Amino acid sequence: MTDRRITIDYIEYSAVGEMEPGDRELVAAALEAREGSYSPYSKFRVGAALRLADGTIVKGANQENVAYPSGLCAERTAMFWAGANRPGVAFDTLAIVGGNGEEVCEMPAAPCGACRQVMAEYQRLYDRPLKIILIGTHAIYKFSKVDDILPLIFDSLKVE
Repeated sequence: MTDRRITIDYIEYSAVGEMEPGDRELVAAALEAREGSYSPYSKFRVGAALRLADGTIVKGANQENVAYPSGLCAERTAMFWAGANRPGVAFDTLAIVGGNGEEVCEMPAAPCGACRQVMAEYQRLYDRPLKIILIGTHAIYKFSKVDDILPLIFDSLKVE
């Protein structure tokens, strides 16, 4: 038997003003994207902003449906739009913010497992790290790659 440990590295900011200008811009875009949330059932509004390798920012918001689980998370809304409308343009950084009603969570809301797996797929597709920023009012976390929020990524079905 071998005892092993998985560790992750990330940067924690206490305020948006501590971040680089490009990341501040992405945080603002994620907050703005949240306005497009359609969440009458959960009341949990999520916004996502995805910076592509060419500098374009794509926004997404969660979309719910009475026929649960027919809705879609903000992260996947942004990533799927980018994949469909900007094929071949790599993803650079994804910022995510969530909260109840008008309030943003104090601590960053983490993406669901399905969204993490989609992030991992695009990271693998473009063969470059996809940085992730999780936003809260009391802390902001920045991860340098999807592997840090999804250890032991499922990628056993390699497409050749």
